Amino acid sequence: MTESESACVFCEILKGTEPSSVVYRDDRCVAFLDIKPINPGHVLVVPSEHGAGLSDVSEESAAHMMRVSRKVATALQASGVRCEGVNLFLSDGRAAFQDVFHVHMHVIPRWQGDGFGLRFSDQYHLRTTREALEDTAARIKSAIE
Repeated sequence: MTESESACVFCEILKGTEPSSVVYRDDRCVAFLDIKPINPGHVLVVPSEHGAGLSDVSEESAAHMMRVSRKVATALQASGVRCEGVNLFLSDGRAAFQDVFHVHMHVIPRWQGDGFGLRFSDQYHLRTTREALEDTAARIKSAIE
């Protein structure tokens, strides 16, 4: 076990040494209620494989986390928990507001007027030039290949 794993609250939850309110578990993933929920029913989906960020876990772990997130979102909408919609939210890195460095997906039940939202920059309404978009796309495409 690495130092980051031994200090990871999600790894402790996965091992059963920290309490959690589990809504789903299989051999590759666990989904449990967030102790600081944005709304009641806010679930965290955590792969069993430890990795701080999305690129630190296998492609299969990341895909399985998404499959379980979909399953949880569907269940939230059928559960009777107040839920008119769902946000899936993954924070990857400090700049993206990640505070537990074991990759995880937030599955957040939403409804009109619930008070949660995203704040966009003052530049959001400005349209980007096609040239700038093509330059950015080329840089990302090159990194993928």
